[in-house]
Amino acid sequence: MFKSNSVIVGLEVGTSKVCAVVGEVNENDELNITGVGQARSRGVRKGEIVDSARVEVDIRAALDEAEQMADVEIRSVYLGVTGSHISALTNRGMYPIVSADREITSEDVEDAIKNAKAVRLPADNEILHATRQHFVIDGQEGIVDPVGMFGSRVEVDMHVIHGNLNRLQNPIRAVKNLQLEVESVAFNGLAAALSVLTPDQRKMGALVIDLGGGVTNYIVYTGGAVKYAGVLAVGGDHVTNDLAYGLKVPLKRAEQLKVDYGAALVSPSVKGQTVTTEAELGMPARTLNLEHLQNIMSLRIEEMFQLIAQEIGQAGLLNYLGAGVVLCGGGARTARIQEAAETVFQLPVSLGRTNSISGIKSALDQPEFATAIGLVRFGSFQEKRKAGSSTLTQTLKQTLGGFLRRAML
Repeated sequence: MFKSNSVIVGLEVGTSKVCAVVGEVNENDELNITGVGQARSRGVRKGEIVDSARVEVDIRAALDEAEQMADVEIRSVYLGVTGSHISALTNRGMYPIVSADREITSEDVEDAIKNAKAVRLPADNEILHATRQHFVIDGQEGIVDPVGMFGSRVEVDMHVIHGNLNRLQNPIRAVKNLQLEVESVAFNGLAAALSVLTPDQRKMGALVIDLGGGVTNYIVYTGGAVKYAGVLAVGGDHVTNDLAYGLKVPLKRAEQLKVDYGAALVSPSVKGQTVTTEAELGMPARTLNLEHLQNIMSLRIEEMFQLIAQEIGQAGLLNYLGAGVVLCGGGARTARIQEAAETVFQLPVSLGRTNSISGIKSALDQPEFATAIGLVRFGSFQEKRKAGSSTLTQTLKQTLGGFLRRAML
């Protein structure tokens, strides 16, 4: 029998897998993961849907497995989105303080934030996230909370992550066709960071790289705020393609070779070693040089890291990553991936582990679940915000109700 408790479900529709994670928030406000479901993804390319019918079948399979494990009925999800159409920018909004005493009020701050959100986006694009970085009062940078301070103008920097509305709607439609609601959508890179970064790491500065099958999402935190985000339209599938092309083997064989013998750097131990593949699809058995195999992989992975390092460097953020680089996603399981990243970024690199969340250990310890678990955490924040808003509305109604009753006496 299914439980009737409300649950929070994170759903990631990736290029190589569909992953659903069920979480519940207990009375101590702690998030507990109670169910995980996975299915092979067959209708997604480079993070975006190319075959809706297959995607719906795969989503249903992942949700069914998660429902059974958590013993709940899933009615809605928090949905992760990605794709090369997603990009980000930082915009500054300003609001003049016109009151006689020049004291900044919460209304002044809200107006500054509203102005910062008024960015000119490409046609058909929609804002996914708008997060504040810091405030500026009369040129003084780094203000955390300007309410109650004095000044003639307040400014705020907002980081805006946006994407093409039509392409964002495709995964939403796929979920709704299954008679499920989408509570909200979140950028996969942001969800991964919510899962693997501690508050201290966000303050010290960290780059999170989510190495997926079709795309690589990345996001930078410094001073506790999002400073940069992006999507690289290259992932683990491209490494497989390189191996298939370079070794002259079918894609399926290349994927297996990547898993069995692959590495992000060429290991000295494989020099001179070979592996013999079985004959298949009319092709004879092959003897392959393992050093050549790992060399192909290392070149592609190095290129991916260099592209991200170039982006982050141009944004002037590489020197502000005190907590280093955190890797997650299925690609983080590649042998010697940390060493490869350390070589490119010249920073300490660690594998992302889900923190401050309890539950199924086999899911929490695996970097490929970081995004889906992060979506559950994102959902828990949204639910808390809704509850706070509902409480405020209820309080206002009670206050107004009391006022009206008194007025009628």
